[in-house]
Amino acid sequence: MKHLLILFIFLITSSLSAFAGDSLNIINKKVSFGFAPNSNRNVSAVIVHSTFNNSGGDKYDIDLVIKQFSTYGVSAHYVIGRDGTVYQLVDEKDNSYHAGKSSLPDGTTNVNSCSIGIELMTSYTESPTEEQNKALLNLINSIKKRYSIKYVLRHSDIAPVRKTDPWNFDWEAFKKRLEEKGK
Repeated sequence: MKHLLILFIFLITSSLSAFAGDSLNIINKKVSFGFAPNSNRNVSAVIVHSTFNNSGGDKYDIDLVIKQFSTYGVSAHYVIGRDGTVYQLVDEKDNSYHAGKSSLPDGTTNVNSCSIGIELMTSYTESPTEEQNKALLNLINSIKKRYSIKYVLRHSDIAPVRKTDPWNFDWEAFKKRLEEKGK
C-alpha cells in the first residue's frame, strides 16, 4: 500500500510539472512613470521589443533596466527575464510608452494607446533564451484570451526606420510556434 501511495504521488507530481511549462510566473514591478492612465483602451496589438541595461552593472538586472526606463520616461507592460520570469510594470488598462513614433500595418498611429508592449531582456549579441520564448508564447496567448488581438508584431515592424528589435530573434519560427500553440 505504501508503494502504491508513493507511485500515486509521483504520478500526480509528474502530471503537474508537465503543465508548469504553460504557466506564467508574473512578478509585480509596477512603475510610476512611462505610462498614462486610460480606462477606455481598445487593445488590438502586442508589440515585442528587446532591452538590456547598458548603464553599468548586470545587463539583465530587472531593477537596473527599470531605472534606465525611468531615465528615458518609457516603460512596457511586461519585461521577460532571461529565466522566463515575467515582470509586470504597467497595468494592461493603461497606455505604456513603449512604441514611440510608429504605426500598425493598417495605418493606425498612437500605437501606445492600442497595444501591449513586451520587452525581452536580451542584448545585441545574444538571442532570447528558450525560457523567454516559452514565457512569451504563454503571455501572448494569455493576452489573446482577454483581447481581440489583430497584430503580434516586432518593434521593428511598427518603426522600421528607427528600430531593429527584437534582436537575434527568429521571428518566423516564433510566429509558427505561436500559431501552433494558439490552436
